Amino acid sequence: MEYIYAVLLLHAAKKDISEDNIKKVLEAAGIAIDDVRVKALVAAVKEINIDDVLKSSFAMPVAPMAMPAGAVASQQAAAQQAPKAEEKKEEEKKEGVSEEQLAEGLSALFG
Repeated sequence: MEYIYAVLLLHAAKKDISEDNIKKVLEAAGIAIDDVRVKALVAAVKEINIDDVLKSSFAMPVAPMAMPAGAVASQQAAAQQAPKAEEKKEEEKKEGVSEEQLAEGLSALFG
């Protein structure tokens, strides 16, 4: 993952994504460098447009510690309300199915 972060950091800084630059970023972060992984990463990154990938990627959830307190509280409230809404939908579906079964049963009785 650190290798990808190094690529994203270099991209954001508008620096060339080369083996040497990735190694410098990883060394500065104190990460052990695997030359094979660096070479494979540089080869793979040259084949893609990072801007397009970032635009089309899904939003990553933010860790609660990185969020402001109000955002954490609203996220927790939304998470608690979501199961309640799902339960209501399931109850409605169950009631609809039971009414249909009743109607079928009555039509079978009275022809």
